[in-house]
Amino acid sequence: MDGKRIQAYWSNEMQALLDTYTQFETLLPATKKQGASHAGEDGRYVETLIREYLKKYLPKDLEVLTGFIVRPAVKTGLNSKKRKSEKDQHSTQLDIIVYDTASYPVFQRFGDSVIVPPEGVIAIISVKKNLHETDICSETQALKRTAKLCKCFDNSDNEIRSPFLALVSMDSFEKKRTNIGNWIFGKLQETYSTQDTFDELVGYIGAIKKWSIFKPRPKKDKSKAEYIFFQHQQEETHLGFQFLLTGILSVFYDPTRNRVSRPGFTSFPSNRQCDIKLGSIELTSDH
Repeated sequence: MDGKRIQAYWSNEMQALLDTYTQFETLLPATKKQGASHAGEDGRYVETLIREYLKKYLPKDLEVLTGFIVRPAVKTGLNSKKRKSEKDQHSTQLDIIVYDTASYPVFQRFGDSVIVPPEGVIAIISVKKNLHETDICSETQALKRTAKLCKCFDNSDNEIRSPFLALVSMDSFEKKRTNIGNWIFGKLQETYSTQDTFDELVGYIGAIKKWSIFKPRPKKDKSKAEYIFFQHQQEETHLGFQFLLTGILSVFYDPTRNRVSRPGFTSFPSNRQCDIKLGSIELTSDH
C-alpha cells in the first residue's frame, strides 16, 4: 500500500497545530514554568484548538461542540418504553461532543456550548494540555460513565453503535517511565472490569507530540479489548489525529447508525387528559 502523501499531509497539518500552540506560548509565556502564563486559559486554548481542527475535516453533518448530555427517561424510537424504569440523568461537563445535528435535535445551545440527548452523540473527547499520570483513571472512568448514558436502540430494538471515546493531550509528563504504554495499560486494567462492555472502554489515549494508544475494533468478537501502543517517530505526528478521525468516522458510518431512531426528546404527563374533545372534520378518502 502507498498512502504516503496522505500521511505527509496529516503530519504537516498536525505540525501546524503544534506550531499554532507554540505561538500562543510565545505571546503569553509563563515566567516560572513551561507553557502559557494563565493555566486556565492555556487549557481552554488547547481544547479550542483541537475542536477547530476537527471541524475542518469532519462531514458538515457533524458538529464539534462542548457541553452536556441529558438522558431523559421517556419513550424513544417508534414507541419504546425501555427507559420506563429509569430516572432522568445527565453527564458532567464534556470538553468535546461530536454530534450529528443533521439527524438529531438539541435541547439548548449557546454558541458551541450545548445540552443534547444521547442518540446523536458520535464521539466524546476529554482534552488535557498535559496528560498527567493521575488523569488516566479519573478521565477514563468519567468517559465510561458517559458512554453508559449513551446506550440507545433503533426502531427495530437493535442496539446502535456507541460513541467513540478518547483522551487527548498535547504533551505528557511521564516521570522517566521506561514504557509509558505498559504503565497506562495497567491503569486501564485497574479501571475496567468484566462487567463493562467493549464500547464503554476508551478507544484512544494519546499525547500528540509523543505517543498514541489505540483500541482496534474486532469484526465479530467483542468479548475482549486489545490496545496497541505507538511511540511517534520523526514525521509521525499524524498518528494521533488520524486515530481520532478513524474512531469518529467509524461510528458515524457504522451500519447501525444508518437506521435513524427518534430520540427521547419530549415528555407528557401520563395521567393528563384533554380538557375538551373538539370534534372531527370529515375528509374525502381520495385526497
